Amino acid sequence: MEREARGWSTATLAERLTEAGYPLNQSAVWRIESGEPRRRVNLDEAIGFAKVFDISLDNLVGPPEIAANDHVKRLLAEFAESWQKSVAARKEMDRARDALDAYGAAHPNVAELISAMITRVAADEAGDDYRSPSFPPGLSDA
Repeated sequence: MEREARGWSTATLAERLTEAGYPLNQSAVWRIESGEPRRRVNLDEAIGFAKVFDISLDNLVGPPEIAANDHVKRLLAEFAESWQKSVAARKEMDRARDALDAYGAAHPNVAELISAMITRVAADEAGDDYRSPSFPPGLSDA
């Protein structure tokens, strides 16, 4: 638990929350941590906890095993960033493909050549993966 890791008592945490503008008394802290049933935390209080612990809300509400592991957090952040980039790249590829398809539809005399060139670019970029029936996405639509 973050409070215990910092060596703070429930009273110390309550004081720090109050000083930060999120008033909470010691008994409320205890009920949140140990009560039966545990006391729920509202959003303002969660923001206060994040502020006094100097951690993000994501770390506060996520699984403690992950929140305490900086290496896993970095890897998850890298994964999320890579995923976002791949989604953006896929959208850009789809826009380019749509533009090529539209050009081919407007100029039927070069439509087959465009399709062949797309296949060639995909094959050059993917190596042997282009032999997969689903690579590149959309080619079977041409």
